[in-house]
Amino acid sequence: MGGGREWCHREVAPFSAVIAVDTVAVGVTTLFKAANSRGMSSHVFLLYAYAIASLLLLPAPFFSLKSRVLPPLSLAILAKIGLLGLVGGFSQILGYVGISMSSPTLGSAISNLTPALTFIFAILFRMEEVSLNKRSSQAKIIGTILSISGASVITLYRGPPVNFTPKPSLSLYPLVQASNSDWVGGGILLTADYVLVTLWYILLKQIMKEYPAELTVIFFYNVTVSFITAIVCLVMEHDMSAWRVQGIGLISVICLGLFERCLNNVVHTWQSG
Repeated sequence: MGGGREWCHREVAPFSAVIAVDTVAVGVTTLFKAANSRGMSSHVFLLYAYAIASLLLLPAPFFSLKSRVLPPLSLAILAKIGLLGLVGGFSQILGYVGISMSSPTLGSAISNLTPALTFIFAILFRMEEVSLNKRSSQAKIIGTILSISGASVITLYRGPPVNFTPKPSLSLYPLVQASNSDWVGGGILLTADYVLVTLWYILLKQIMKEYPAELTVIFFYNVTVSFITAIVCLVMEHDMSAWRVQGIGLISVICLGLFERCLNNVVHTWQSG
């Protein structure tokens, strides 16, 4: 019984957690696209969401310090967390601008680049050894090629629209409507987003080796991204009406801050630890 519980905790729990947070991510991006089609700014959306996540995790550093013996939170570690916030912040900005230009469907499709890019960067940083004689390496190489090819096709070739009804629903049509130029531009931004996401995972892994306190790291990360998005908002959003959120915009902000920026980041940080 003990062995079965240990196997479930080690193998099934992480897999289930990733499936859950990825499902939530798809729902949040769809909500964001619906709010964005009604005029909500992606920059304001990110600022409020990260601010909510930071407030929710505010007690985390105090509990982490009391519950375990941790190395000192040095300036070097804080600088690395700041770099993590810089990478993650610009990743999110590029990603949500890309979704606003295209659709959540394209974002979900290009997110499949993450394993391929992680494999490539792991080789470049000598974190992964590749041998063409091993089947595992061959499978990873083939999977990487297929992943990148699939993302390239869906970005560069949109194809004719497929409508199941004579007239698309006015409520759903803005979620998939985009010109070909916006579709390609959005795909390029989303690809850049997932390149930065891959670097984010690698940097997070290194930070967790030095300072294994998941909630504390994610708290300071969210605070850093909040400052970055606040600066971007002040530069990009001069109309004060853009700062007001209500209706579906408010729902999407709360969902992103609570479920994705808070829980999602905690789950990924837990796996990296």
